[in-house]
Amino acid sequence: MDTSLKVLIADDHPLMLQGIRRALEASEDIDVVGEARSGEEALALVERRNPDLVLLDLHMPGLGGLECVAEIKRRWPDIKTVVISASDDHATIDSALLAGASAYILKSVSPMDIPSVLRQASAGAVYHVPSVPRPCNAEQAVASGPDLTPRETTILVAVAGGLTTKAISQDLWLSEHTVKFHLTNIYRKLGVSNRSGAVRYAFENDLASSSGALAGVHA
Repeated sequence: MDTSLKVLIADDHPLMLQGIRRALEASEDIDVVGEARSGEEALALVERRNPDLVLLDLHMPGLGGLECVAEIKRRWPDIKTVVISASDDHATIDSALLAGASAYILKSVSPMDIPSVLRQASAGAVYHVPSVPRPCNAEQAVASGPDLTPRETTILVAVAGGLTTKAISQDLWLSEHTVKFHLTNIYRKLGVSNRSGAVRYAFENDLASSSGALAGVHA
């Protein structure tokens, strides 16, 4: 039985299409089933190829990325969509997620991280990968609260449990680069500067005691 993740790519930039395809084809568990250069072509290919997930650019000729995401959600609710864009505007990111996208990633992301993002999106994780963290100091963090995503909370609990970055990457099926990226965001949100500060926060807020509930994460 073929358990590969079937992915359709939609982007009107040939070099971007080629780069994404090369990154995905390097993963044995991902099968690229088609390429589209516009929203209309993407919808036609979705109907013919029946992918598990569509990775599409936000700005394409004709039908735009947001409209395409919404149409896929309406016609094929079981198919996941992931938006890839050069825009890191938070309103745009929110619009994509509200339209039905399972993830939003920037074109500045390392190609080696794209397969793990698609796997997580396929598994039901909903998140976005921002470019530059919003400035935030410790006082702001305390005043507004950490506002960690489910993935960040999972990683924080794993760190509090004593796991290394390498162990977390292996158990959560992420690259070490991605784990480090999440850790940077966690430190920023908690108003700490390093792993020790994050661990201290976890223990002070009773997160460390949750480590036993981490599915698939062990030393």
